[in-house]
Amino acid sequence: MFALLKRMFEKKQPPRERLPFYDIVCPYCFSKFHHEDVVFRAAHHRDDDETLALQEDERLNNYREKFGLAPIDELEAIIDPSMIPDENKIYTDRILMGVSDKYAVVTRNRLCPSCHNDLPITAGKHPSNIVSIVGATSVGKSVYMTSLIHTLQHVTANNFHAACIPLDTEISKRFRVNYEIPLFENGSLLQSTEKSNRQEPFIFQFIFKDEDQAPLTLVFFDVAGEGMTDKDYLKLHAAHIKNSAGILFLVDPMQIRAIREKLIHQMGEHPGKIVGQGDEPREVVISLFGDFIAHLENSKTDIPTAVVLTKSDLLHSLKHDDEYIGPNSNVFRNVTHRGSLNLAEYENINGEIKRFLSKVDTPFVNALDVYFKDTSYFAVSALGSNPVDQQVSGIITPIRVDEPFIWLLYKLGYIEGRNGQ
Repeated sequence: MFALLKRMFEKKQPPRERLPFYDIVCPYCFSKFHHEDVVFRAAHHRDDDETLALQEDERLNNYREKFGLAPIDELEAIIDPSMIPDENKIYTDRILMGVSDKYAVVTRNRLCPSCHNDLPITAGKHPSNIVSIVGATSVGKSVYMTSLIHTLQHVTANNFHAACIPLDTEISKRFRVNYEIPLFENGSLLQSTEKSNRQEPFIFQFIFKDEDQAPLTLVFFDVAGEGMTDKDYLKLHAAHIKNSAGILFLVDPMQIRAIREKLIHQMGEHPGKIVGQGDEPREVVISLFGDFIAHLENSKTDIPTAVVLTKSDLLHSLKHDDEYIGPNSNVFRNVTHRGSLNLAEYENINGEIKRFLSKVDTPFVNALDVYFKDTSYFAVSALGSNPVDQQVSGIITPIRVDEPFIWLLYKLGYIEGRNGQ
């Protein structure tokens, strides 16, 4: 009887209608287009036919230039399906997946029509669900991204019968060499991303072992934080936020004026890494509003947004001050979600962090309530402790670092929510 009552009160996201195909969002340039609008890279080249001769790909090189990457001299030609007969088009499950050129050579190498980067093989078959990380400078986006992907690969994926896999070997190598090894093996704190250092997005797929379950494409754009309040710079990255299925909005407690001095005072003689004050969280909200939210219906976005208080280990210095955080706070206790979102744990942390932020930064919470329809609040520690002299002491032990991502899985209908595990 108890089990029956428990099932009755468990929450399920309503099942989403399975469409025959979906619009594609390019995980590189974030342009959105119909699956019939893809272009193809020819599978061969011919010196005796200029339409299929090796040539410079101007669109691809323009994209590469934005990120300081060297141009590629010559590649196989681009084939535009709109310029070939219908009988030369190859469909799989009603989705355009290949073309046959005039020499009957088939190519299935689909490209984005805007930037000519390769598209994931699942593009068009499932929703192009993209997750963005947003936050002001020094909020710890690079460290959080590294800790989150590491946790997804080593812990979370196994708990949800899935795998978290880089889109290609180049992304895998770049993540390992520039992020994962320095942090998790050498204990060296990652430097803040410079505004002039424009990183290509990190693209991973969260693929479920159940073949009937759609994969989730994770696109992490390591955007320099100061760019989030620089109008011209924000325009370059606005499309990836606008076309996201979910947002991770990071907030550093050291950027909240009401508790910054108290935190520094409580840390004593060895405060570890202290960041400059930077932009206040509400200024980032205003930047997002001016760039794309203001143009939406009712001037609100319905993109599910996880508001993530980073560096939660810093709050240990407040835990004896009941005005802010109690000594038995959920913030300091790691939680593992297995197979579903534990609704009791989620609702506890959501309520506690919203109350905390409402107390210490009322304008920020009010701005979120005005511009975002669907927000939840979380606290994470990417490292488990505050670094000293750019080094992490001891073993890195992330706290609740994957919980905001698991909530987004729930909101997007990938997993269920249950009261208890």
